[in-house]
Amino acid sequence: MFDSANLPHVMTKDEFEAAESRLRELLLDAQFEVAEQKRAAIMVMINGSDGAGKGEIVNRLYDWLDDHLVETLSYGKPTDAERARPGAWRYWRDVPAKGRIALVLGSWHHRLLRNRALGRLDKNAYNNALEEMIRAEEMLRHEGVHLLKIWLHMDDHEVRKRLEKLREADGALRRPAVIEWDEIQGSKARARLIDAALEMIEKTSTGNAPWAVVPATNPHYRDVAVGDLLLQTLKSAAAGAPAAPSTRAVAAPDSALPRPSLVSTLDLTKTAGEDYSKVLQSLQQRLTEATTAKSFRDKGLVLVFEGNDAAGKGGAIRRVREALDPRRFRVYGVSAPTDEEQARPYLWRFWRNIPRRGDIAIFDRSWYGRVLVERVEGLAAPQDWMRAYQEINDFERQLGATGYLVVKFWLAISQDEQLRRFQDRETKAFKRYKLTPDDWRNREKWALYEQAMTDMVDRTSARQAPWALVEANDKKFARLKVLRTIVERLEA
Repeated sequence: MFDSANLPHVMTKDEFEAAESRLRELLLDAQFEVAEQKRAAIMVMINGSDGAGKGEIVNRLYDWLDDHLVETLSYGKPTDAERARPGAWRYWRDVPAKGRIALVLGSWHHRLLRNRALGRLDKNAYNNALEEMIRAEEMLRHEGVHLLKIWLHMDDHEVRKRLEKLREADGALRRPAVIEWDEIQGSKARARLIDAALEMIEKTSTGNAPWAVVPATNPHYRDVAVGDLLLQTLKSAAAGAPAAPSTRAVAAPDSALPRPSLVSTLDLTKTAGEDYSKVLQSLQQRLTEATTAKSFRDKGLVLVFEGNDAAGKGGAIRRVREALDPRRFRVYGVSAPTDEEQARPYLWRFWRNIPRRGDIAIFDRSWYGRVLVERVEGLAAPQDWMRAYQEINDFERQLGATGYLVVKFWLAISQDEQLRRFQDRETKAFKRYKLTPDDWRNREKWALYEQAMTDMVDRTSARQAPWALVEANDKKFARLKVLRTIVERLEA
């Protein structure tokens, strides 16, 4: 068993070589076990002072590990594509697949510290961001991503000495080094950076994602200590099998109070009226104007369509599409996740499809599948779909805070109307593809889906992204209500 706990903070070359030989063997064994299981991904977040050896750590880990299963993720100033999307998008885009290790420089911790040091975040905003970070990291752990958060610590005086030795007179570096804090100049900004780092380490060091502060003055000790931390993380990932999902439909937690269905409050007899075509054209024109206005260029629109099978989602989406510039929108039909998607956290496949500002994403089914079909069909364990409500709210809050309007629809029809539409699809050749055996089977679980939908709306209808419940027995009425809702939200 390798144990770095009793190692001196200063190691000789001989001591380092003896420790390295054993550590490399154990690291490779643990790495291959994680890779074979494909149950967890590892993200090593390498943070700390400039000159403390962040780049050297990356190179050392590549030497010690099988580099075919390792990738480096490095983030500096956002690119044009990244600036056009929410700040978290670039991190979500790069989340490694299960079985792999990512070495991360310039992570979300760095971005937050930088903004605090530069005075772009006040104390309250910084603390709120730390709380959001804790929830995000907890979610990643539940989704099989193990975070190893390392802070390489070095006295500020020693940092300045090392950086002076690194640089030529013209500013060029004598050897490769990861320099991340160049723009934090002045005693006040430096003090604010140090205070913010201490506060972040203290507040975001949780049981499942603690910070490890590693003294970095002696490079031999530093490298062995980081290697040992990675070894323990790999062993934890290999040993921590996720809870097996339930194989049966799961109802909502028992409650002493009955929970009436929200659908029962809707008047499904509503119809569009004789002026349907005229109103449709008017609403589509308003939508075109709203999405081509100069004010929309700095905004993004995300439309979410959920509802009963055969409720008319496709028809409603078509009427929305007709009013949009075809270069500025994309429709995502969400079905069972692919192998690539299953290898990453649940929200990854949705984050990667968030559009640039000025564009529109339309989701035909969405991230709400976790609290609907996965809940009812027993494809997600109760603890997974129950925590998903908070994760979804955080996701939509981040979109709203970065200029995106999220408009969510539940299209509701009665059981009798659904049966009529199913029978109509069976008799018309061009509609048969819309009907599957699962559609018939889902009718048997109508009450469970209705309860899941009620809980979903109750727990995720936030102020910045409220649900719009659409009476859809009359398809024309539903289409007008969808268009009117989008237009009014955009115009507001």
